[in-house]
This record gives sequence, C-alpha cells and structure tokens, in this order.
Amino acid sequence: MIGRKIGIAIIGCGYVFDKYMATAGAYPQLDIRHVWDINPERLQAASQCYDLPAATGLDAVLADPAVELVLNLTSIDAHEVVTRACLEAGKHVYCEKPLTSDLAVSESLFDLAAAQGRMLMAAPCNMFSDSVQTLWRALASGAVGRPLLTYAEFDDNPIYLMRPEGWRSRSGAPWPYLHEYEAGCTWEHVGYHLAWMCAVFGPVRSVTAFSKVAVPHKTDQPLHPADTPDFSVAVLDFESGVVGRITCSIAVPLDHRMRVIGDEGEMVVSSYNAYRAPVWLERFSTLTLNARKALSVRRHALLAGIFGVGGKPLKMLQFPWSVAVMQPNAKRRPSLPKRVVAAIKRRELGIQDKMLGPVLLARAIAAGASAPLPPAFILHLNELTLAIQAAGTTSAPYVPRHRFEPLQPLADAINQPADWRVTHAPGLLDRLLGPRLDALHQH
Repeated sequence: MIGRKIGIAIIGCGYVFDKYMATAGAYPQLDIRHVWDINPERLQAASQCYDLPAATGLDAVLADPAVELVLNLTSIDAHEVVTRACLEAGKHVYCEKPLTSDLAVSESLFDLAAAQGRMLMAAPCNMFSDSVQTLWRALASGAVGRPLLTYAEFDDNPIYLMRPEGWRSRSGAPWPYLHEYEAGCTWEHVGYHLAWMCAVFGPVRSVTAFSKVAVPHKTDQPLHPADTPDFSVAVLDFESGVVGRITCSIAVPLDHRMRVIGDEGEMVVSSYNAYRAPVWLERFSTLTLNARKALSVRRHALLAGIFGVGGKPLKMLQFPWSVAVMQPNAKRRPSLPKRVVAAIKRRELGIQDKMLGPVLLARAIAAGASAPLPPAFILHLNELTLAIQAAGTTSAPYVPRHRFEPLQPLADAINQPADWRVTHAPGLLDRLLGPRLDALHQH
C-alpha cells in the first residue's frame, strides 16, 4: 500500500512502544532501522524482544539518511524537544498524543515542519479504523437521518484498585501509573474520542467542560502535581449543528462506547479501541422505541433482539491494510500457553492498530502527497484537549482559535457496505405490532 519501503526510527521504548509493535509485523513496507531510548536497560529489552537494531543515541538516528520518518513515542514532557530535533534534521515525524501540553509550542512545531518541507502528524489514528470508517460512511448515506447528538464514554476502570504497579508490557516495560495519574485521564484519553468526532462532524464551535479530582487518594506514592483531574466531561457544539458529549474518568468501570443519535435512528460502537468493533444500527420505529420501555426487554438481550432494540450490525468496511489476525513481531515465538492467552485477548478485547497512523503517513511520504491529517485538524484536537483538561469546576464556554475544513471518509474500501435500507428495514413483527403499541400510552 506504500509503494516503496520507508525507513523509520522509533524514539522511546516505554509501555506504549509495545502497543505500536503489536501490529508492526503486518506492515513489511516499514523498514524499522533504529530504536532508541534514553534508558539503556529499556533500549536493550526492546531491541532484543523484537530483534531491532538499537541506536547509540538520538544523533545517530538523525544522521542516518535512510530514516525518513521518526515515531516519537517518548513521554509528553519530551515531545517538543525530540520532535523539534527530528524536524530540524529533515525527518518527517509522527508523535504520540497529545502533541504537546502548550498550544503555542505545538503551533511552533508545525511552523518548523512547514519551513523544513516536512510532515508532522500526531496520534490518535482511530478515525481510520474499520469501525469508524463504517460508521462515517453509514452516516453520510443517511443511516440515522440527520445526526443530532453524539455521546462518547472513556471510563477506563478504577485502575487504582487493579494493582497497576505490577503491569508490564510485552518487552517488560512497566505501565507508568504515576505518570498517568499526574497527566490525568483527559490528556491521555480524550483525544481518542475527539479524533473520530471531529473527523466525522467537523470542527467544534465551542466547548463547555468540567474537570475535577474525583478520587483524591489513588496511590501512596507522591504525585507531582497531586491535583490533576481524574474526571472530565465536555459538551461540544459542532459547527455542523451536532451536539457532542465526552466523559473521561479512571473511577468508573470500563465503558468505551461511541454513539450517534439521529432523527431516524441510532448507531453504537462498543469501543474506540477495537478497530473492527461491530457497528450497530437501529432504525427507530414504534416497536423499538416502545419495546425498550419494558423491564424484561431491558434485562434480556434475546428479547431486545427480537423487538429490534439496539438494532443489527452493519456490514463492516475493510481496507487494504485491515489485518484479521495481527501477530506481535517478536524475535522468539511465544510458548503455546502465551499464544492461547494472546488469541483470547485479541478476540475479547480487540486490538488497537496504533501503527496504522505511521503507515498512512509513510504512504503519503512515498507518494509525495499531503499528510493524512492536516495540521489544522491536529491543532484543533490539541487545543480542545488542553481546554477540557484545564476547565476546572467554574469554566465558561471556550471558543477554539484553530479550525479545519471538514474531512471526508477514506475512499480505499475494498468492499462496499450492504444497502442499510434493505438490511435494516422494519421486520414482520414491527409491521404487525407497531400500529397497536399506541395502547401503551393510554394511562
């Protein structure tokens, strides 16, 4: 899909590095020439786990003319320094989210990229997932009529109760739980939902947000700062007329749903994280809207299905880079028990193809095309993220300075969705019972 191999280097071999490497083996067009980390032990562990060449330093990476693209997977604090050095060395850069914690700094990095004639792009890339692209294409075809509202949840479990101190990645990197608490759930998480919402519904006119520490005591270790919000909620007024709401927390059991409600129906995706999570479409009818009032229907999935509550899954779009089974690209083949556990995790938890963003950027580099996401889009997300994080308990509506021209779904689908008008038309039960359900409204 790239046309020629692109030499890349990965800077930062912490916990998120393994998330990228989980799908790297699916993309042989990426030539990983160097990995480097400021921590020698971490560098050695990552290099050995994936059989990748360990660089002697950042200068050595940037001096390699075969490296065209650098993945900056360092901590947020280091994003600016590393990204700036890479751009000044004439490299394209893909950076983990958020790009920086200072909007003026992010703006200066894009100015530098433009001056150098290089592309700068930042995570997340989940708007390119099969699930979001399917939802997006269905919305464009009128599947739910006129979109009115969109809700997104990023409740990521009460992790302070789940012993995160012992979590390790595939190559042995500890999960940086103290950093997660210090950075907060908004910086780390809200971008996943902002990305697909803004891609689908366009720029945000204004955001009204609230953020607060809901769980003051998460660890006995000192935190700097100690008062970073672990809960936030934002209401988004999109220029397109759609109203959105995003909730982030690390105090509520896991819920990653994405919902779009229109004047004729609703679509629901269970997770941003599973790139082929089913997209459910319910076309509203008298039967479905009334049936969900019944306690038995709400309690039993079988009854809900019979009455059409929740709808049916859409045919999933698939793209040339969609990979059904994404095996980790490790040096040594894992034992059978580990492979079984990995297969169960892929099935039950899905897989987030973080490497897809760098791959699409590499494709643009090879083709001499523009970056898949324009700078204005990334700056818009960066600005919204910082505004939501800083909202506090008394924030007034915030009007972003940056906006972007609305994006379009990808045109690369190698299969076409079934006609939703046929696959999701009212069934026999709906036609028989629908007209009689008005009796439920006689009190």
